[in-house]
Amino acid sequence: MTEIKTKYWFAAGVGVVLMLMSAAGGAAMYATWWAPVPVSPPDAGLYAQPANMPPLEGNLGAMPGTSADFVHAAASARPSVVYIRSRFAPAHTSEKGDFFSNPFRDYFEDDLSQAPPGVASGSGVLISPDGYIATNNHVIEDANQIEVTLFDNRTYEARVIGTDLSTDLALLKIEGADLPFMTFGNSDAAQVGQWVLAVGNPMDLNSTVTAGIISAKGRNINLLRGDSEFAIESFIQTDAAVNKGNSGGALVGLDGKLIGINTAIASRTGFYAGYSFAIPATIVHKVMEDLRAFGEVRRGFLGVSIQPVNAELAAEKKLSVTKGAYVSEVNADLGAADAGIREGDVIISVNGIAVASSSELQEQVSRFRPGDQIQIALYRGRELRQFSVNLKTLSGHNRGAAYRTKLLFRGAEFRRPEAAELQRMGITAGIMVERPNETMTEAGIQVGYVITQVNGKPIATIEDLEKRLMQAGEHLVLEGRYSAEKNTSYSFDW
Repeated sequence: MTEIKTKYWFAAGVGVVLMLMSAAGGAAMYATWWAPVPVSPPDAGLYAQPANMPPLEGNLGAMPGTSADFVHAAASARPSVVYIRSRFAPAHTSEKGDFFSNPFRDYFEDDLSQAPPGVASGSGVLISPDGYIATNNHVIEDANQIEVTLFDNRTYEARVIGTDLSTDLALLKIEGADLPFMTFGNSDAAQVGQWVLAVGNPMDLNSTVTAGIISAKGRNINLLRGDSEFAIESFIQTDAAVNKGNSGGALVGLDGKLIGINTAIASRTGFYAGYSFAIPATIVHKVMEDLRAFGEVRRGFLGVSIQPVNAELAAEKKLSVTKGAYVSEVNADLGAADAGIREGDVIISVNGIAVASSSELQEQVSRFRPGDQIQIALYRGRELRQFSVNLKTLSGHNRGAAYRTKLLFRGAEFRRPEAAELQRMGITAGIMVERPNETMTEAGIQVGYVITQVNGKPIATIEDLEKRLMQAGEHLVLEGRYSAEKNTSYSFDW
């Protein structure tokens, strides 16, 4: 009997051991082949931090697998967002005309043709405890009195410290102390798909919070080109609902930090239609610091004219990459030429931060001042090369060379005519067709045709032509001439 019991317990023990071994083996197999792999957020990359402003911090929102909690971010952000009411002389009218004619030009409550006479309203963000406020230039442009109302209903009169047309930003100041302010986040680290909040004062509904995600980054929508020849557009696109009055308000991550200033909506009705655009915090931070320190923006220039790389351009120029910023011209007096950058190069990163388009390159370079040195990585043919470039000021003697003189668009090439060529044709402005694409050739357009109007809009610069072509839709009506004798027009599907 004792022997039988011993054998029984021995067999049972062996069974338990085998079961444990089987379970351990199964767990190991699951961990090796089937278990989810933890994902770490990517490195934000290098960033040159200007002095004297609250530091930029990482801003990645909710981590994968966690729920999005908007309560903390809203409670943190709302006290820092202010209501701005701009008053104008009774005779003031908007110089920008009808913003609704351009769906990307709807600036919320700031179109004076839609607001009560002499009054416009918008939003702003307190960025320091002593009363500095970031907002859009168009919210306060031409105002003779600016009234700021805080979250707790205290009211102040604000003065303008400085404005920057190239980014549509302005810095205001109110006299206060220990005010609630928002910390800058690092918009470089923000990711497509990340939850964000828009905080502002839409349609006079003070301190409104809406939620959405980042839909895209680095968007260039040709919004500011008419205001500044060196406009910088690399917008964060979101689907957080914004409307008239959100302009100048905050785009906030789930940690409550500022990652953008809401600036524009795309709408044919004047109200939210699904997506909006914000200036990244990295640009805002640099502009605010310059305006605060110098009263103006001090921007270093790389010294190249650029175009976004796409499949069409890559095939046309036999490029080895399909993303980046294609160098179409190099200014002989600025830093790029000194460093050895050439026409035909494709810039792919600045200080280790990848740039997939010309707008992203503009964003990265815009945060530096004259005298700063940046590291440029580019492809020359199939060779990857590195250059150190000293950024310079755009001064009077080299300013003319900074204007773009060439454009490649949908396979067609255009250039700025010489003054003698314009004089020979009896006109003062226009852009010449250097090589028509197939569609233009079928319409009868030949080399040497100088375009003076696109769909009824005058053309004076390469930037004008690029903007009008991008906005034209499927049909083009071109006005221009080959000689001084007569105008020639073409109408065709583009």
